[in-house]
Amino acid sequence: MNAKGTVFRYGDNVDTDVIIPARYLNTSNGKELAAHCMEDIDVNFVKEVKEGDIIVADKNFGCGSSREHAPLAIKEAGVSCVIARTFARIFYRNAINIGLPILECEAAADGISKGDVVEVNFDTGVITNVTKGESYQGQPFPAFMQEIIQKGGLVNKIKAGM
Repeated sequence: MNAKGTVFRYGDNVDTDVIIPARYLNTSNGKELAAHCMEDIDVNFVKEVKEGDIIVADKNFGCGSSREHAPLAIKEAGVSCVIARTFARIFYRNAINIGLPILECEAAADGISKGDVVEVNFDTGVITNVTKGESYQGQPFPAFMQEIIQKGGLVNKIKAGM
């Protein structure tokens, strides 16, 4: 499984209330959430994001509330992967639960800029910055976690196993 897209770049401590502002949490419909994804930090995100694009951030991405709305909004907006120096632990687990691929990689967070085209190999964890001709080694998911993501999340994985 691979991802390739243009990068949206953010800094430290991007919290769940910035990813999906609390005023929109009256729904759990992914498409409705996606329509407001990142709007308090990047008003152009929903206008510019394309299917397959990638978010790169620094430390503690997804800090804040424990709601699954934040990774769901990102996934439904078309983002194929989030790469960060570190993730808040609850966001990390919620991302896996809903099938949003995420990778921790300091070197990638240091080397990737907004607008770069990046390709991710989820089997190996290799992140290639196509724009700069650089590669970074991220931590690949174990096979069982990749299967959860490929099935579209934990619930779908469980249903498929029945």
